[in-house]
Amino acid sequence: MSTDRWLDRDAGPVARPYTVTRGRTELRDDRLDLISMLESTGVPVPRRVRLDPEHRRLLAICLRPITFADLASEINLPVGVVRVLIDDLRDENMLRVLKPTPAGDVPDELVLRKLLNGLRAL
Repeated sequence: MSTDRWLDRDAGPVARPYTVTRGRTELRDDRLDLISMLESTGVPVPRRVRLDPEHRRLLAICLRPITFADLASEINLPVGVVRVLIDDLRDENMLRVLKPTPAGDVPDELVLRKLLNGLRAL
């Protein structure tokens, strides 16, 4: 049996998404959307937890707050896979979803129209 099908000449070894998530597809907590802000908590990895390289990459990227969409594009994995990996890290309290800060007063439509007209005039 040839192993060529498991090697992409440009990308290297090919791994199926379910191998990265250990076959898991369901989330324990599904309150995550594409604009959710994520950040590493700095909690050390418990001895009982085995982190895969993908988990470690997520944590390294999340040292600074980042949106879920940006994180998924930066790690170059399918969104569903990243969602499961984030769920794993949140479950171990190594990653948190930041609550959005109140936007304050929303400018009225007239102000926005004047701004848009001014920009168009430039």
